[in-house]
Amino acid sequence: MRIDVLTIFPEMFTGPFSESIIKRAINKGLAEIHLHNIRDYAAGKHKNVDDYAYGGRAGMVMMIQPIADCIDKLSSERSYDEVIFLTPDGDLFDQSTANRLSLHKNLILLCGHYKGIDERLREHYITREISIGDYVLSGGELAAAVVTDAMVRLLPGVLSDETSALSDSFQDNMLSPPVYTRPREYKGWKVPDILLSGNDKEITLWNYNQSLKRTAERRPRLLDE
Repeated sequence: MRIDVLTIFPEMFTGPFSESIIKRAINKGLAEIHLHNIRDYAAGKHKNVDDYAYGGRAGMVMMIQPIADCIDKLSSERSYDEVIFLTPDGDLFDQSTANRLSLHKNLILLCGHYKGIDERLREHYITREISIGDYVLSGGELAAAVVTDAMVRLLPGVLSDETSALSDSFQDNMLSPPVYTRPREYKGWKVPDILLSGNDKEITLWNYNQSLKRTAERRPRLLDE
């Protein structure tokens, strides 16, 4: 999988993309992540990427030319499955979306700033719009890092135990059950006896019931879906 990230703050990705799962995927050759500074495509001496909004609305808007030129250049080099804009008013990102996107070969992630991007970019370049929640961030970089992590960890060979991702929360539209590890008892708090029984059938049933209970308590809408 190749992911091209368009941003005016590429340094923000130094931590997320150089540690943990994403670093492992890159080192294994399973993922390529390329950062593109939108300012490099800006015209004029000052390399401006934003301007005042027409109509007198408060706040600045990211200009069409630098972003369009960057996307045009990348698209001339390869075909992209999606050009994704990270924006508060996009479709809410969830596990099923991460699953589908992880099957793609080439993706562009555009990180917005200020009041957003010129609407003509959304009309003519963007193929999908994603939000990671009903709140506003200073820019799309953190959202792009979240989406990238959620996709990359699903690529075959990234996780040491590939079945682990299949049992994560939301994969079966339920939350995961509680988990325990050693010691068996700590400060008088004990691991449930069923998990120590060795009875796979009963353990599977216990896990399912715990998932159902936790989902009903914390994310009842998932059961409705």
